[in-house]
Formats: sequence, structure tokens, C-alpha cells
Amino acid sequence: MFIFTPLLGSQSNSRASQSILELDSDIRILVDVGWDERFDSRQLAEIEKHVSTLSFILLTHATTSHLGAYAHCCKHVPLFTQIPVYATAPVIAFGRTLLQDLYSSSPLAATFIPGSGSLDTATSVDDKFRTNILRQAPTFDEINKYFTLITPLKYSQPHQPAASSFSAPVEGLTLTAYNSGHTLGGTIWHIQHGMESIVYAVDWNQARENVIAGAAWFGGVGGAEVIEQLRKPTALVCSSVGATREALTGGRKARDDNLLAHIRSSVAKGGTVLIPTDSSARVLELAWILEKAWSDPSNASSLKTAKVYMASRSGNATLRHARSLLEWMDDSIVREFEGEDENAAPVQTHRRSGSKQVNGTAKPSRPFQFQNVKIVERKTQFERLLRAEGPRVILASDLTMDWGYARSLLDHVVQRPENLIILTEMLDPRPGSQSPSQEFWTWFRERRDGVALEKSQSGEQLEQVHSGGRELKLRIVERAPLNTQESQRYQQYIATQRQIQDSLPGSDKDQTNAEDNMDDGDTTTTESEQSDDEQQGRVLNVSAAIGHGARNKTALSDADLGVNILIRKKGVYDYDVRNKKGRNALFPYTHSRRHGDEFGDFIKPEDFLREEEKEEQDAANDNKTGGQLGQKRKWDEANDRMQPPNKRNRGDAADGPAANKSEQDSDADDSDDENQVEHEGFQGPAKIVYSTSEVTVNARLAFVDFAGLHDQRSLQMLIPLIGPRKLILVGGNTTDTVALAADCGELLGVKVAGAEKESSTEIFTPTEGQTVDASVDTNAWVVKLSRELAKTLHWQNVKNMGVVTIQGQLKAERRGDNTQEDDPQTKKQKLDTEVSPAADSAPAPPVEPVLDVLPANLAAATRSVSHAIHVGDLRLAELRRLIAMDGHAAEFRGEGTLLVDGMIAVRKLGTGKIIVEGIPVSTAAMTPHTVDNFTRVKRKIYDGLAVVAAG
Repeated sequence: MFIFTPLLGSQSNSRASQSILELDSDIRILVDVGWDERFDSRQLAEIEKHVSTLSFILLTHATTSHLGAYAHCCKHVPLFTQIPVYATAPVIAFGRTLLQDLYSSSPLAATFIPGSGSLDTATSVDDKFRTNILRQAPTFDEINKYFTLITPLKYSQPHQPAASSFSAPVEGLTLTAYNSGHTLGGTIWHIQHGMESIVYAVDWNQARENVIAGAAWFGGVGGAEVIEQLRKPTALVCSSVGATREALTGGRKARDDNLLAHIRSSVAKGGTVLIPTDSSARVLELAWILEKAWSDPSNASSLKTAKVYMASRSGNATLRHARSLLEWMDDSIVREFEGEDENAAPVQTHRRSGSKQVNGTAKPSRPFQFQNVKIVERKTQFERLLRAEGPRVILASDLTMDWGYARSLLDHVVQRPENLIILTEMLDPRPGSQSPSQEFWTWFRERRDGVALEKSQSGEQLEQVHSGGRELKLRIVERAPLNTQESQRYQQYIATQRQIQDSLPGSDKDQTNAEDNMDDGDTTTTESEQSDDEQQGRVLNVSAAIGHGARNKTALSDADLGVNILIRKKGVYDYDVRNKKGRNALFPYTHSRRHGDEFGDFIKPEDFLREEEKEEQDAANDNKTGGQLGQKRKWDEANDRMQPPNKRNRGDAADGPAANKSEQDSDADDSDDENQVEHEGFQGPAKIVYSTSEVTVNARLAFVDFAGLHDQRSLQMLIPLIGPRKLILVGGNTTDTVALAADCGELLGVKVAGAEKESSTEIFTPTEGQTVDASVDTNAWVVKLSRELAKTLHWQNVKNMGVVTIQGQLKAERRGDNTQEDDPQTKKQKLDTEVSPAADSAPAPPVEPVLDVLPANLAAATRSVSHAIHVGDLRLAELRRLIAMDGHAAEFRGEGTLLVDGMIAVRKLGTGKIIVEGIPVSTAAMTPHTVDNFTRVKRKIYDGLAVVAAG
């Protein structure tokens, strides 16, 4: 059984991706925890409903659309941190830096607390009835802990995943990751469970790039066919993004040259080029191209006058991770930094910078140690960037230009006509409010104000669309302190969450277990150090069912308690679990985990402090942390934090020059500290205040496709080669999905039956929330074997699997008839039952099919027409190893041919059939030893196969 449900990202303009795969034995897999630029917590409602039934989670790409909500779910959704998560090492590393950049740049990512029914009725974030009070966002330390929970996997290595404690067991399920391209560490997941072979391939790219290798669809000799593990799956889940997009003319080199040509045209005018991109995935490809272009001496006249910046709050951490993940990149990057350049030259190492001098050109001694691209992380660096004069090229996060440094740079770039904004991905507009990048993409396609044609160095025409002084409305999002009424509402929300948390059995234990799983080495955290903000939102799925108008009630209703009424209320001994899902379907039992190891329980020294020692420690913590969240503080200190920033911490002004000096020193050293948090404004509970502004756009717009995704040609070529039995299209808008479904209906194997045509592959195009049954088309019956037939079976083993052939005749037997036919007592009982009149009124026992031995005459006739068959798939590489261990010389000659001892050729045809041929030799050379070798090679082949002979 295989049931697929896309929660987000199916026939939608949003790129957010969430899917649930349901297999036999109630195994449920969540693939991706994506979000879009709206950061609407309502998009996570389905995950909250299914979280108590999930077996494990898979993450495919380190982008917002694939794991943007991961930290939010870990912090605010109960039980989420107890579900095993699997991803590749680059996805874990770059996902961490992405979310650190997100939460430090976008206040909206923290999401709002539920309002008085407004969460379900609000149509947008601008709804006046919706509360603007923010939850507490995950801290950098919390994000690090959440990502340490993820189990890293390598490519092409089968893995048996572990299931969550509240899920069904997943025995017999094999999980394998393959390279998908598009991002570093991006994954095509192959799931094998029973007869189901599922390939989940969303957002892949077959073409090789400068940094990122192409998808691992092809393999074998010459790479002419899809690798066996991904070929002919029972179900293929494929994204339809780009189904109507034509392939790039000229390939990767033409794309890179087009980008540099646009940059040269703006730099020649003294303008600024803004390239919005993400902060962890595709930015590596763009930064690598710019670094190579600025390092090329041939570009000194056209590009050296401009400075290159990479603006991201986690830029140094991203590059540091890239330096340690060299083996995940394209082979050309590996060869370059292993010293395998084609033009070898004398190398001189610079003592201070560590760079190498090759033919007078500075080259970094480490990968991604950029000499020309300067990292901009902190506010002081960003202000220095704005004050810089002359032409500039800026890679800034984020792609949507709704948050990050790209949003901050927008006001400074769009006003001058010599500036240029280069869009790197096609962003479909959505109804309602749009991001600046979506507005620019709409303007670029409309071309209402004309197109400027620039000529590149190669003589090609470059299209740059004029903005024409159009007005762009921008929404300004700012954090503000809460007033008295809002503070009371926030505290009521915290109290409600605590009450719900207390109503759950073992909630405190679950929370402690989750924290222990996050960081086993952290044994100094006490329960008193958990702030109110860390407790909020841990049971959103329960709070959604509670009427927010009844916050002041001191007890929960029976409906709110659910199955917990059995242990929370006296005199209640029964609860109806029929048609219930999630926690209400099982008796509330919590497994208590012991906090310790084989040497005993963990001891926290702070639990044994005297009262005076506790006061001294609290005072020291207050002085050290400045009374930040999570630390004890007095009421007047907390009240002081509710004051505006200019009325408190007046001593900070005196530390300003010193702080700036330390930041400048850290700039010179290029600090890579990813845990450094730049606090702007006040800290503590906050709300969002919206305002709008208009800016006149005079900058030009250009488009260079750096999405790194499959196009129409690659989709139409690969899907027929994969040959899935079921094809599920997700991840694209309605136009792309319908177009790809029509193309695949024609391209996939078409069977002709008379005048009608029937496709051999079933194609599904589900919408968001629509369930698709894509189970393998098999019919299984349970047949009982007679004892005589079971004695004649001769089992053969093929790769830990038993194979046997059976010939028999099918008989009908009443269930419960297990006695022997020749028993006289049995015959008498049957006769009595047949003549008994009472038997007419009694229901007849059900009939059970039984397979018995054939009579002698039928067995002889069947044996004459049956043929032996070979079961199994023998690989020539494995056969070569076995033959070599037997003392023979074996080597590959040509494609699919293994030559043994120079005289025996073993060939494997495309259908899987193996042919053994002897090379002609002279009669003198033919010896008994030669004939014996031929027989031994055939025996080794038969050892890897099962010969099933009928009769």
C-alpha cells in the first residue's frame, strides 16, 4: 500500500513543499517541512494533526521552501523533536545557517500567537482582527540543538531508519539517498518497503554546474541508462516546476557569460548590481562564478573597478561549511583544490594571507576562501557597504526581497537608472500581496516601459527592461514593545499553554527527554531556567481546539481533555476510541526515561547548593548576561525591560566606540562565529507594527536563469527512461502540472489494443490536501498448502530470499477441517453432520482454498511442457570477484562482457539474460583442465541464481 498526500506545493504558486507518504502497517513519512515568505503558521496545521502518527521525517534541500519551518515545529509543536529526522550532511549544515539568517533578519518568522478566533478567520497578515503579538523565536543555540537531532546520511548507502516511539515499527523498510543536484547535498529519496519501490524526486537538476554536481540518475558503463535502483519504480513523485520552460541555449557557459555581461554593462556606467538570492544553497554557485571572474586577469579592465559583496547574516558560516564539504561538490572543484589543474605552474605561498601565487595570480590556499568577494554580516559592515562609492556587485539574501539584506538594499538601489537588479529565478505571482521580487518579475514579463538592448563582448544582445519610474509599494515590518493590555493577553496565552501542557500525561518528561536528545552534554540546565517564552506554543494542536475566549477558566472541558479524561477525572473508566486519531486513539501512557548512563544517574550540582550560594550564583548570572531571557530577574528589572530602548541601558552609549572598534577588528579577521547574535532594539515579548512606503523604481531589470532546476527537455527525456508504474506530479503551478501530465501521457509506454490506446503508466496530479492511492497493482490470495505438498518443496536461497516452485491442484476445504481424510472417526462425524437436520439451520463454516499435490497422470503431463527458469540478478562485477577468489583470471572486455582465463566469455544482455561462450581454441590447446574451467565458471554463475524447474 502506498498513499500520497501533498500538504503544500501541489498545483500552487507557492514553492513550499510538504508531503506525507503512507505505507503498509501504518508507516507515515513526512517529507520536507517547507514554508514560504508569508511565514503563516496555518500552513503547518496539517503537520500538527499528523505529528503523533509520523514514523520519521526526510529533508531534501537546504532551502526555505523545504525546511523553513523545521525550527518552528521543533519549538512549538509537541512531540516533533521525538521524531527521527534524516538528511545529508550539507542539508544539515546549510539548513542551520539558513534558519539562523532567517530568524535574525525577519521578525515575521517568529509567527503570531493565536488570537480570539482570528487565526482561523484572518485572510492575510494585514487583517485588522488578527493579533500581532509574536511568539518567541528560536534562538541560535536552539536552532543548533534542533539540527543536531538530524541523522546524517551519505549518498548511495542503504539505511534502515528508526521509527518514533509512538509510531508503528518500520522493519523491512530501506532508505537510500541519491544526489539530486540543484543544491549541495540535495537528495532524491528511494524508499523500498515490501513490493513498493518509491522514488521521491522534487527539485532536481540533471545538468552539471560549477559547484554542484548533476543528479545521479544515470550510471553503469557509459552512463547510458538510469541506475537500477531508480529504474522502473512502482511510484515516482516528481516536481513539475519548469515543465514549460525551454532549455538554456548554450548550457552552463552561456548562462555564466550572460550574467557577467549584464554586470559589465552596469559597472561600465558606475552603477550597482543587486542579485537577490538565498543565503545557503544557490548563493554558492553565484559567489563562485564572481570570485573566478574577478580572479581572471583578462577581466581586469572591465570588472576590477567594481567591488563584490556577499551580504548575509550567516555568510561566514556558510563558506566555512562549504570548505568542509568539498567531497559533495562537482569533481571539477575537487580536482582544482587537489592540485590537478591542467596548467601546472610554480606556486608561491603568501605568508600573511595564506594565498598562493600561480603565474602572478593570487589563488586561495583553501576552497571557498574568497579573495575578491567580501562577506557582509553585521550592521556596521552593512553601513560601510552603503557608504562605499563606485560600482558594486552585491549578492544579498533573500531571493524574495521580503527580508534580509536584499530588502534593506532595495531602497538604495532602485532609485538610480544606472543600477541593475538581476533576477535569478522565475517567481510566479500569487493573489493578494506579493513580494518585491514577484512584482519585478511581473514587470519584467510585461515590459511596459520598453527594453534596453546592451551589447556584450561577444556581440550578443542583452535585454534589460526599463522600470519607467513606476511606484513600488513596500510593507515595512517592525518589532515594537507590548502595551499593558497586550502584555496581559500574552501572559494569558502563556498560562493557557501551561495549563494544556500540564493536562498532557508526562509532558514534563517528554520535554526533558527532548532537551536531553538535543544536547546530551548539557547537564547544567535546570527547570528554573526555563523561561515563559520557552514554554509557549508546545501544544498548538491541542490549543487549536480550545476556545480562546475561555482562557480564564480554571479547568478544561471533557472534550478538551480527550482520552486524558481517564487519568485526569475521577469516576471515569471508559472512553470511546472509535474513529479517533492521534493521541485520542490510544490509552495515555508515557514511557519514563531515566536520566543517566551505565554508571548511574546524572547529578546536577546546582540542585545541592545552599540558599546563599544560589543567591550568589543568580547575581553572577545577572551581571554576566545582563538579565536576558531565560534568567531570573526581579519584577522591577522585568518592568524596566518593557520601557523604550532610549530610557534604559544608558550605559550602552559609553560602550559604543569600544564596541565599534571590536567589530572593526573582527571584520579584519573575518570572524566565522555563527553563534554571534546582533541584538537590535529591545528584547522580550514584542508585537509587529506594519507601515507602508512607496519608492520610485528607475533601475533596470534583467533575468538570468540560475534556479538550477530541470526544464522541459530534461523532464521529457528522463521520465520515460525511469519508466514508473505510477507517476505523481507535485511542486509546480497548475499550468506546468497539466502540461507535464499531457506530455508524459504521450511519452510513456503506450499499449495499443485494437483501436484504443491505453497508457501503461497511471499519472496523478493531486492538489494540496488531496489523497492519492498509488499502491502497486497486485492481487494477492492466501492459499493453504497441504501437508503432502509441503513435504515435496525444495527451497533455494537467492540473496537471503527463499525461492521454490510449486505445482498442485486447488481444492476447497472447510475452515477447521484439519484432520486426515483417512480417519474413520472423521468420516463418521462428516456423515453424521450431513444427515443431521440441525445442520441445516447452523451457518456453514467458511471455505478455505487448499493447494494439494497433483495426481500422477496430471503431474507427468505437466512436466513435459514446463521449462526451467532462472531467478535472480547476477552482477558481472560480483561474478568477477567470485571467480577471482577461485583462482581464475577475469577482466572486463568491451561493454557487458567478462573474459575468464582468456577463453570463456560471459555476457549479460539488457534483458538480464546471461550467456556463457567459449572462445574457439585449437585442438592441441583443448585439455581436460580447460573443460573443467568452463564447468566451474558456469557453476559460479548458477550459485548466484536459483534454477527453478517445474516438476
